[in-house]
Amino acid sequence: MEEIVFSKYTVDFARAALEYCVFVEKTKETDKKTFVDNMTKVLPLLYLKVSIIPEIETDYESDLEVKVDENFYSQVENNISELLGEDNLYLETFHPDIKLSDSPVAVKVSEDLADIYQDLGNFIAVFKNGQKETMNDSLVLCVENFKKYWGQRLVNALRALHFIKYKSDIV
Repeated sequence: MEEIVFSKYTVDFARAALEYCVFVEKTKETDKKTFVDNMTKVLPLLYLKVSIIPEIETDYESDLEVKVDENFYSQVENNISELLGEDNLYLETFHPDIKLSDSPVAVKVSEDLADIYQDLGNFIAVFKNGQKETMNDSLVLCVENFKKYWGQRLVNALRALHFIKYKSDIV
């Protein structure tokens, strides 16, 4: 039986994750229209690729490298926020605080995308090392975080980006 960490499913996911990270890291080098267009294409691909990875369990209890620290995260979030400008905010319907609030909860596309980037950037940093044990555990962590956290962020950001892409006054 083929190792999941070296399977086509995982390699395809790693490629999509790397593509996403490259787009996000080059935010300052692009315009809003191109960025939004790229994100509306890579986010659905990421969702598909991570969701078809077969079940996998942590085997090794590895100490995983953290590439995306707080400063790097803030830089990514700020770059996206500056690029999106007034289109950065959207109303969130799945936010846990919405049940306790009488008013809508506004969240930032830039935070959603930076949260996704943080997990994927850390995953890619470990995956590049080529050590089966850490690759396995990094994949497990990334898939678990997708299910619990950044998968919802991805679809929420995609909804907002879809609106930005197809509204008539995008610059």
